[in-house]
Amino acid sequence: MSAPLLQVDDLVKHFPTRTGLLGGSSAPVRAVDGVSFELAEGETLGLVGESGCGKSTLARTVLKLIEPTAGRILFRGRDIVPLRGRELRALRREMQIVFQDPYASLDPRLSVEAIVGEAFAIHGGAKDAERRARVLELLSHVGLREDHLGRYPHEFSGGQRQRIGIARALAVSPKLIVADEPLSALDVSVQAQIVNLLRELQDRRGLAYLFISHDLKIVEYLSDRVAVMYLGKIVETGRAADLYRAPQHPYTRALLSAVPLPDPTRRRTRLILEGDVPNPAAPPPGCAFHPRCPLALERCRQEAPALLAVGSGDGHLAACFRPGEPVPLARSA
Repeated sequence: MSAPLLQVDDLVKHFPTRTGLLGGSSAPVRAVDGVSFELAEGETLGLVGESGCGKSTLARTVLKLIEPTAGRILFRGRDIVPLRGRELRALRREMQIVFQDPYASLDPRLSVEAIVGEAFAIHGGAKDAERRARVLELLSHVGLREDHLGRYPHEFSGGQRQRIGIARALAVSPKLIVADEPLSALDVSVQAQIVNLLRELQDRRGLAYLFISHDLKIVEYLSDRVAVMYLGKIVETGRAADLYRAPQHPYTRALLSAVPLPDPTRRRTRLILEGDVPNPAAPPPGCAFHPRCPLALERCRQEAPALLAVGSGDGHLAACFRPGEPVPLARSA
C-alpha cells in the first residue's frame, strides 16, 4: 500500500491567553488537541463540526499558515513542521488553500490577471506572454473568459470570485487543496456550480481535498471519507457511506439528524443536544462531549475515550464508550 500524501500525527495547536491588568497568563485555548488523520492522493476528506470546534485552525495549521504547538505533519513522507524560509516556500507549490470569503481573500487593487499570475512571480516559472497564456488557461478551466483578465474583484459575483480564488490555488499545480468553507458565502445555485467544478478539477488533475463545510449533504456528495470534530478532537471518522448510514458517536448522530429532508411530507427524528459547547480553554474532564451527551456514564466523566474501530465499515472509528447505542432523548422535527 502506497504512503499517504498527507499524514497528521497527534497535531496540537494551543493559543495562549492573557488576563487581568498585568496581562498574566491563563489556561490556553485548546483549538486543536491531538488530531491524527491521513489523506491519500486524489482523495477527499470532509471535515465537519459546529462553529468553534477547531476545523479552520486545523486547516491552517496543516498548511503551516499557523505554527503547530506539537505533533507531526508529513507531506509525501517528509515532516514539514521544522521547515522554514526557502524550504517552506517551495512546499507552498504543492499545498494551497481556497478561503471562505471569496471577496476578502482577493486583493481589490489587483486585476484578475495579476491575482492569478502572482503565483508565477512568487514561485518562478512563466513570464510575460507565457504567463498570460497560463493565466488564460487557468481561467478557462474554472469557467471564466479572456475579457475577465483586466477586471477587478468588485466587478464579479460571489461565485465568479470564488472561481478566481480556485484558479489562483491551481496556478502552481498543487497536489493538495484545503477548501475552508468555500461555499458558505454563495447562493445555493452557485454552490452547485462550484461543487461540480471541484469534482471536475479533481478528476482532471488528481487533486486531494481537505474539504471543510457545515453543509453535511455537500460533504456527503464530495467526500470519500468524513471526519467529525468536537472541541478540538476528531470524535468519529470513516468512509462517507458508512458514517452517514450508521453514525456511531452521539454527536455525529445529532449533526446528521439536523440535515433537512428534501421531501416536506416526511419527518425525521431530531436529536436535540442540551447546553452549549464547553469553553476550549477549560474543557471538561473525561470525554469532552459528556456534558451534552444523553448516553453519558460515570466513566465518561472521568476517562477520555480513544478513537477505536466500530461498526462494520472498514476504517470506521469513534471515540465513544457506547458507540451505536440508541439515544433516548429524541424529538420529532
